[in-house]
Amino acid sequence: MLVLGLTGSIGMGKSTTAKLFVEAGVPVYDADATVHQLYEGEAAAAIEAAFPGTTVNGKVDRTLLSPKVVHDADAMKRLESIVHPMLRAHHQKFLEDAERSGAPVAVVDIPLLYETGGENRVDAVVVVTTAPETQRERILARDGMTPEKLDAILTRQLPDAEKRKRADFVVDTSHGLEPVRAQIREILEQVRKIPRRRS
Repeated sequence: MLVLGLTGSIGMGKSTTAKLFVEAGVPVYDADATVHQLYEGEAAAAIEAAFPGTTVNGKVDRTLLSPKVVHDADAMKRLESIVHPMLRAHHQKFLEDAERSGAPVAVVDIPLLYETGGENRVDAVVVVTTAPETQRERILARDGMTPEKLDAILTRQLPDAEKRKRADFVVDTSHGLEPVRAQIREILEQVRKIPRRRS
């Protein structure tokens, strides 16, 4: 089984692209969705212990946690040291299940793939991109998003141009769903011919 890493900066259309991989019959692991699950259960007590006052009814409240970590690199590292080992275990189980199901290709959707060295754990990388003005427009339309918060998020992410340069495949979401579907079909054709390279 070949493993594709799916990544892209915030607002590029990565979630939509992931859904279209699922639509094409490919199992997809969603790191963000797994973090949400962990915040609602497994990780909540450890996060509350590290950042008191960030849980409500035994679940992490992102609006309480965010101000404590967004502008503090040490706090972010502390949070990652709690969440990342749990994420890795879920990720591993997903791959084992996908392999057992006989899937020829699986996708792991990881927002900070390059930033965390994740490209070494996949066989090829798909980067999702769009025009910078479309990106800003999409993100600033989200609830609770401000230009300051957006800039703080973008400083933690590798620039889009750098991601595209390092990618094996680039999916552009600027022109609607049909071109993305076509790009996914093309990628799935091509990945069958590439050698496994993950370590």
